[in-house]
Amino acid sequence: YSTTTLKLGLKLSEGKTKQIFLLVDQPGLVLVQSKDQITAGNAARKDQMEGKAAIANKTTSCVFRLLQESGIKTAFVKQHSDTAFIAAHCEMIPIEWVCRRVATGSFLKRNPGVKEGYRFSPLKMEMFFKDDANNDPQWSEEQLLEAKFCLAGLTIGQCEVDIMNRSTVAIFEILEKAWATQDCTLVDMKIEFGVNVKTQEIVLADVIDNDSWRLWPSGDRSQQKDKQVYRDLKEVTPEAMQVVKRNFEWVSERVKLLLEHQAGGRVVVLMGSTSDMAHCEKIRKACTSYGIPCILRVTSAHKGPDETLRIKAEYEGDGVPTVFVAVAGRSNGLGPVMSGNTAYPVINCPPLTPDWGAQDVWSSLRMPSGLGCSTVLSPEAAAQFAAQIFGLTDHLVWCKLRASMLNTWVALKLADKKLQACSL
Repeated sequence: YSTTTLKLGLKLSEGKTKQIFLLVDQPGLVLVQSKDQITAGNAARKDQMEGKAAIANKTTSCVFRLLQESGIKTAFVKQHSDTAFIAAHCEMIPIEWVCRRVATGSFLKRNPGVKEGYRFSPLKMEMFFKDDANNDPQWSEEQLLEAKFCLAGLTIGQCEVDIMNRSTVAIFEILEKAWATQDCTLVDMKIEFGVNVKTQEIVLADVIDNDSWRLWPSGDRSQQKDKQVYRDLKEVTPEAMQVVKRNFEWVSERVKLLLEHQAGGRVVVLMGSTSDMAHCEKIRKACTSYGIPCILRVTSAHKGPDETLRIKAEYEGDGVPTVFVAVAGRSNGLGPVMSGNTAYPVINCPPLTPDWGAQDVWSSLRMPSGLGCSTVLSPEAAAQFAAQIFGLTDHLVWCKLRASMLNTWVALKLADKKLQACSL
């Protein structure tokens, strides 16, 4: 990250754990500066914690990078220093969105009779209005809609609430999937959204650090690593604060591992001839967008079956998990021959033409017994299917698929809102 000194402008706000400054030379951006302070119970308990700013900043920067690289829209731009990051200037929506997988904490108090450890599938969503004077009361969707918040020129109506609800669930699922790679259960989490003052877009804003969630290694509450450890202290002693700090450091080290691929895989596209190149390039481009390496080869199972099988053996022999995609026009011998001779998945993606396509497609659909190849006609969808296969073992690929699903849903929602506005 940069060592350049930024010209700080107006201090926009100061909270319990951070300060936010306008950047003079970069309109539309702010600096989020962390503080060495830890608080609990609405700042009823408050302590200095040497190094907390750096730990929190490192954690939130990694989490936002993971989400951003997955395709989630956030305010985060880049880490600036040990204790600060640069973000898009947003007007904050004064709601804490809480998402729960496992019932614990305040949920149990508010819902007597529910045992700790009750699992929510689907996830449980709750909203709390940010109001220190009244201890952040829980709000219903109706209360939020009736508040008619207007931020950066955007009125928070049904469409915006639906988008934030959906986004919270997707963000939780992505972080849950990432933490699972470290054998950690993401129990619950709170996030906030803002409206980007330049684009009027709703984005994930504020921070996500070790104050934002409950994290139980191996799903075991007695090993919890989050701020709950501090909240639960009978009395705050220097020794106790060391334990809290060690937990925070553990999380800030571990969170870096969430950005690493778990299992490398690759897609090998076999084409019958170079006339199929444009079709194959679409597959490669889509694979790249999921972060999956994609190799193109030319081979014909009709005209050079020995060569086809030699190429197959080359990719079976180096231990890298592989999905083969067969691209062959007219009679597709390539996919079936591959499928009958490898235990790896084979996807047929024939480049159909208007004249004979209706006939040709049957060479990809009607197989002898014992062949398990699938057929996906769209090159982008063939790459997506390969990504879904790798997503079973590589969380980074799964996270991209999950974010893409959310973004498609949001785009439809906004298109409908815009159309309704025109029709009025």
